[in-house]
Amino acid sequence: MMKTNSEPRGLLLVDKPKGLTSHDVVARTRCRLATRKVGHAGTLDPMATGLLVLGIGRGTKLLSLAVGLDKEYKATIRLGASTTTDDAEGEILDSPGCNSIPDLEAVLARYRGDIEQIPSSVSAIKVDGKRAYARVRAGEVVQLKARPVTVSALDIVGEPRLVEGYLDLDVRVRCSSGTYIRALARDIGNDLGVGGHLTALRRTAVGPWRIEQASEELRSLEQACVDLVPQACSVDGKEALQFRHGGVQFSHGLVSDGNSMASVKLETKVLGIVGALHGKIKALFIIDPA
Repeated sequence: MMKTNSEPRGLLLVDKPKGLTSHDVVARTRCRLATRKVGHAGTLDPMATGLLVLGIGRGTKLLSLAVGLDKEYKATIRLGASTTTDDAEGEILDSPGCNSIPDLEAVLARYRGDIEQIPSSVSAIKVDGKRAYARVRAGEVVQLKARPVTVSALDIVGEPRLVEGYLDLDVRVRCSSGTYIRALARDIGNDLGVGGHLTALRRTAVGPWRIEQASEELRSLEQACVDLVPQACSVDGKEALQFRHGGVQFSHGLVSDGNSMASVKLETKVLGIVGALHGKIKALFIIDPA
């Protein structure tokens, strides 16, 4: 039977509301688009809002290239109290309060650049096959290992404000995938000696996509490829056919031992993405395999 492209496919940029899990959004999208083929490129906690990138149909195959992209957030850190979950949904562990921090900028500077971060114990990281948060809810004590992350921007937005004896900071964070903003709030508060936790979190960007682009309309796979990899290489008909079969007999300036990628074009038609993988130039994503 000949395959058809009648099923929905592409990327969906969703502005996730507070209170829903990422799985809730996936489930609702499956119902709305009448397809089981829906995945996401990075979890958002229920208390968080903002950009959730969904792959639909063949778009799920593109998520492997999107899941590791840098993220950007707006967050509110409350200094003066620590909680069991490092955010406002947990129980308060210690609450000395906080009125002012004269050396705040010096402490923030420690968390810019390449750092080692211990994720929150209620994260979705698996420990012996079970999510850390599930182990914590079952009463277990979870000790997670520190992991390298990169915080390329950590800036205070506006003026810190006093709220019920605590000091609230609005911050903008640009970071590598796998960075936990709750853990930043916890560690900054601990360094200041007053404790800290997250009271609000909004993801504003994932790689090239920004929250302002969130829409109910599917983003085509062709556009998504160009979004991800603006650099393009043009191929002829023979090379295009080879690419659609998964073969790459061209380089067009790509370096096999580097991290270079390019979207593949036959005239004006985008066919997919090619790039370096394990020392060879390979097809990383094919929109319509032959």
